[in-house]
Formats: sequence, C-alpha cells, structure tokens
Amino acid sequence: MSSVENPLVSIGIPTFNRANGNLLKVIERALGQTYQNVEVIVSDNCSSDHTPELVQSIKDSRLRYFRQETNQGPNFNFNYCLKQARGEYFLLFHDDDMIDHDFVETCISPLEPGQSVGAIFTGVRIIDENDKVLEEHENKAAGLSPSEFILGWFADITVLYLCSTLYNTARLKEVGGFSSKKNLYDDLVPTFTLATRYGRLDVAEVKAGFRRHSDNRGSSVPIHDWIEDSLYLLDILYRLLPDKRTLLSKEGELYFCKKMYRNVSEQLALSRSSLDYLGIYRSYNYCYSPWHYFYEKKLSHRMTRIRRAFAVR
Repeated sequence: MSSVENPLVSIGIPTFNRANGNLLKVIERALGQTYQNVEVIVSDNCSSDHTPELVQSIKDSRLRYFRQETNQGPNFNFNYCLKQARGEYFLLFHDDDMIDHDFVETCISPLEPGQSVGAIFTGVRIIDENDKVLEEHENKAAGLSPSEFILGWFADITVLYLCSTLYNTARLKEVGGFSSKKNLYDDLVPTFTLATRYGRLDVAEVKAGFRRHSDNRGSSVPIHDWIEDSLYLLDILYRLLPDKRTLLSKEGELYFCKKMYRNVSEQLALSRSSLDYLGIYRSYNYCYSPWHYFYEKKLSHRMTRIRRAFAVR
C-alpha cells in the first residue's frame, strides 16, 4: 500500500472567518473519512468571528487547532498547515471545498506495498455556492508521461485542483511547500514538480468538489502579477523537463497568452487597456496576437447565436 501499512494522512484546513460558512462541514467531512488514520489540522488566520469556539467544540483527538496572532495571508496559512503535518501524505483542504467520504481511502488503497509517489490525483466536480454541481471531470491522466500530463493541463484535459490532490508530505516540504514568485500558481509549482520528479498515481473517479464563487482568488490581482507568475511556472517546467522545452514553451506560452487576454477582457485584473493586451502579447514572445484573440472571440459568439437560433426552431 505504501512505505508503511495504512499510512497516516494529514488533512490541513486553512481558514479565515468561515465559521458561519462551510467550515464545520469541512471539518466533519475530514474527520468522517472512511479511512480512519487521519489527522486534521485547522490553521485559523486570526479570524474575527467565532471560529475558535466552533473548532474547540469538536471533540476528536485527531483534530489539532492552531490560531495565528495576526493575519499572515493565505499562502502563509497553507504552508503552516503543511509544517504541522505528521502524515505520510497531505491534503490541503480549503474551508469552502468538499471531498467525498471515501476520498482518502480511494487515494491510498491503490498504492502497492512499499510504493511511494509524489502525488495522487482524483477526478473533480465544480460546485457553486449552493452545492449545485456545475461540471464533473474524471481524471483521464492515467498512463500519461510527465510531459503529456503537463501538456494535458494546457489543453484542459488534465484537471488539477488542491481538493483532489494528495501530496507526499516529505517531498512537498523538500520542494518548499506551496510557493511561486507571486504565490498565484503556488499550487501548480509543487504539483508539477512532485508529479514529475517522484511519480504520480491517477484515480479516475470524481472524489472531490471545488467551489466556484465570487471569492475565488484572482479578481483583484494586477495582470502583470499573473504574467510574472506564469512565466515563473513555465521556467520551472523547462527545468523539470529540459528535453521537452521547445514543446512546453510553444504550448505553454500560447495557453497563458490566451488566458491573460481572457483575464483582462473579463476584468479579472485591476486595469483594462490596450497596453495590457500589448504587454501580454510581448510577454509570451508574440505567439498569439490580441487581434487574433478578438477575432476568434467574436466568431465564437456569432456561432453561439447561430446554434441558439437553430435550437429555437
């Protein structure tokens, strides 16, 4: 199954002012796993609500609660959970996402005796603020090489979310935890690093839920920070797979160029001007012009209207 039988799994829950939200459900789901050998670490980033009382009312020896004296920011809280982890594998479980009752068991049970991997992935569902399922994505990455795994993410085939990823704790600590230049892709840097260096295990079943709502990170971040962090991530990928640099560069720059145009056009950045688009174009080696982007976007909208018109008929 693992380097030890029934390894301890650490579930880290970073939280801030969610006592009136889903925090209790998240903790109960972590403690209510069918796989019992878990520890649950709640790191409270100096909440001003009744989070301390809520957590301390839960009587389970597997639950450990820590409270920061001042708010240290989300990235600090992520890594504080990791620092406290004593398990062989680690899940960063945001206080508004969800996992199935058998998530951990489904991840751990396929491991062969003595087998240890960098990360374990399951499929994921996207849910809204009212728990309605918006999308479901099986994990189709089984059998993919490290480069195919990364290229699959660029092509929206490989789906990667923290709630559906179990990390090798020691390896994650070795690579510096959750970190990137601007801490926007602080999850993907360790994800790709561990999966490439130490191997991965892919579970097809959908066993976790990522909650999509207005509070998701990104809406107030300047576009140049997103660009800088994406270039940092690409550089990490080039170093991980130097023999695949040309292919990764071609597909990666195109992916991020389109994504940054979309961020600006959907106002997921503080500013929005022609200079933003030109800056994006230049940052990704002029791989895809903003004029091409707007042409394809306009064409896509036109095709959507045509399909709807025929559907009405």
